Amino acid sequence: MHQLESPMPGRVISFAVEIGAEVEVGAPLLTLEAMKMENVIKADGIGKVKALSVANGDVVDKGQVIIEFE
Repeated sequence: MHQLESPMPGRVISFAVEIGAEVEVGAPLLTLEAMKMENVIKADGIGKVKALSVANGDVVDKGQVIIEFE
């Protein structure tokens, strides 16, 4: 099982994917606000979204699992 971990502490602004979505390399996954800047987090592999571990508006720590892939 593959996971996307937060690259930095911040707040999840919005998800660009939903459970069951197929993602390609470079596809936008979510927007993370950190230090008053919005960062679009993109896929670095191919997979299918299995679970979203946090919700819009949640604050995450660096290394926290955000998305799980099949």
